[in-house]
Amino acid sequence: MWNLLDDEDGERPAARPVAPVADNVLALFADTGEDEGPMGWQERALCAQTDPEAFFPEKGGSTREAKKVCVSCEVRAECLDYALANDERFGIWGGLSERERRKLKRRVV
Repeated sequence: MWNLLDDEDGERPAARPVAPVADNVLALFADTGEDEGPMGWQERALCAQTDPEAFFPEKGGSTREAKKVCVSCEVRAECLDYALANDERFGIWGGLSERERRKLKRRVV
């Protein structure tokens, strides 16, 4: 396969080989024993082993159950960093609701 997308300056770069999609997908699941990558923390997240509905309550719904799971999660900090960096607007991330994350961002800025 060849990547012929425009460069940032609008010029077409020289064609270069790109790994087939299937190889890239398989690499995501390969256990190489190396660093787990930027999103590897999600595999260790406790929320991945529980009911996702608890982390996305309806408006006005309780966040208590989700936050209880987050308290003992080993990747809570990575989760919160991800939510803040990606401006996640819904759900409980890193033990904080969307409203709590907005307040945190305001204090930091």
